Amino acid sequence: MGKRAGNTVCLWFDGSALQAARFYAQTFPRSSVDAVHQAPGDYPDGKEGDILTVEFTVHDIPCLGLNGGPAFKHSEAFSFQITTTDQAETDRYWEAIVDNGGQEGACGWCKDKWGLSWQITPIALIKAVTDPDHAAAKRAFDAMMQMKKIDISAIEAAHRGP
Repeated sequence: MGKRAGNTVCLWFDGSALQAARFYAQTFPRSSVDAVHQAPGDYPDGKEGDILTVEFTVHDIPCLGLNGGPAFKHSEAFSFQITTTDQAETDRYWEAIVDNGGQEGACGWCKDKWGLSWQITPIALIKAVTDPDHAAAKRAFDAMMQMKKIDISAIEAAHRGP
């Protein structure tokens, strides 16, 4: 892992680390598949020569995909939060994940087909729900709680109020 950062997110996959890394590299800017490493020997869920690890980057975050087998599954306890600047970018990421075997969640969360959770979060949402004006922030928050994919115009309208 020579040139990698000192802190790398390690994600466990059941044999699909390279496919996932390629999908992330195609979907998100500043993302890439950086290296593929074969197992130097047999291991519990694979054989010598199988792809054991994949070094990849997701939106500037260094990651290591480990093809460890079916023992562990992803959960919502870990997610990538991708901030977006407008509705088109929000829609593009959401649809890329959901339309490629993923599933919608609540409040801007979705899962990809490997079970990894993503928060597709418009900057407008962050600004609205962290507004020092508590009433405005609560209106935006209440609107978000009713959504799956975030609708920026609806968040902004709720934030403005009646």
